[in-house]
Amino acid sequence: MATRRTIAILVVLAAPVAILAWWLGSPLFLDRTVDEDFPIDARATIPDSITQGEVVQVTAGLADQMDEIAEPMPDGDAPEALRRGQFVDADNSHRGVGRATVYRLANGDHLLRFEEFRVTNGPDLRVLLTSHAGPTSHADLDAAGYVELGRLKGNVGDQNYPIPNDVDIAGQRSVVIYCRPFQVVFSVASLAEVDG
Repeated sequence: MATRRTIAILVVLAAPVAILAWWLGSPLFLDRTVDEDFPIDARATIPDSITQGEVVQVTAGLADQMDEIAEPMPDGDAPEALRRGQFVDADNSHRGVGRATVYRLANGDHLLRFEEFRVTNGPDLRVLLTSHAGPTSHADLDAAGYVELGRLKGNVGDQNYPIPNDVDIAGQRSVVIYCRPFQVVFSVASLAEVDG
């Protein structure tokens, strides 16, 4: 009788430990791939009278036409790349590659975009902007301050993160992929101004 009770207690205690172990360990073996396009509304002004689906349908039809137009494309509504950097490894265990670019969109908003991106996966990874050029630790981030843009959507692939309007873009010197539970930097992209 006591043995059955002991087994039941062990099972009840082991279940949360197993769940926690899976949550912490599984990202090390699994990739999450994201493939987001650059937002269509960031590339063009869309009249309120038509839907985004109608825009896609019209532009698909126009793409089939092969007539050349001698008129140059206006660049007033084009997104402008402001700052850019390449992701680098934080250490031998936490690796990252790809490009991070901060854009000013036609409507004045700012967007952080990752392209050709891949980082070591981990539990509860976050995307941070910081004024520190190359943080390597939680202490560096705390000392410089940072803005969290949200949970990393995937450890592989192109993805977009809106930047709040109150963030001073010029003061942000790097993008950080950060593991919140363990307070570990996984990868950093130091940002530099994009030349005209």
